Amino acid sequence: MTKKVPETAMVLAAGFGKRMRPLTDDTPKPLIPVAGKALIDYALDRFVDAGVKRAIVNVHYLADQVEAHLNPRANPEIIISDERDSLLETGGGLMKARPHFYGAPIYCTNTDAILIDEGGQEPCGTLADHWDADKMDALLLLVPGDRASGYDGAGDFDRTEDGRIAFRSGARAPFVFTGLQIITPALIDKGPGGAFSTKILWDDALARGRLFGVVHEGSWLHVGDPEGLAAAEARLRDARP
Repeated sequence: MTKKVPETAMVLAAGFGKRMRPLTDDTPKPLIPVAGKALIDYALDRFVDAGVKRAIVNVHYLADQVEAHLNPRANPEIIISDERDSLLETGGGLMKARPHFYGAPIYCTNTDAILIDEGGQEPCGTLADHWDADKMDALLLLVPGDRASGYDGAGDFDRTEDGRIAFRSGARAPFVFTGLQIITPALIDKGPGGAFSTKILWDDALARGRLFGVVHEGSWLHVGDPEGLAAAEARLRDARP
């Protein structure tokens, strides 16, 4: 097994945050405060603790606000991937930022979630410990549906005993994607260019048996709408990520 902890992370912060309206009418979703701390800082602080040296942050909606918020940060090093001219979706955003990955696997995360360890292993460490570049192109951090706050969906993935995952095959699936993953530049290179979803990359990895998932032992607070924000605020009164 080939192991190396990623030193680069991609933070997807360009979206409009439509489900969070009206809070996002004047504030980009990554800057929405949860228990007094901006969503994006939960992700960046976790990456610092995991040993990440640089974080690429893509920006589009209210980009100036995101850049101004990030300017004072010295750790990790922040690299802005500017999508002001054209929103590229998750996969396209990764492809545009690809030159900053230095050919090595990276962490990638959304900003609308907060992970709580709850005595289990720190989630970046969980991904790094299970990462095997010889057989994986993407390793997704999953959580059981009953440990997800602010989520009322039917689940995202089924998972086999060896850790391979596939998209929900029935009415419900046991695991939800937390937004955090390790992904290889080689897989990103398979994207079609322009604006496209990361799902296109996962489909490719799945077809070749190289899409895996590992289960987070703690909880996942999805902060995708005002109700999810309220639930996260309530949870964080008694627990800190």
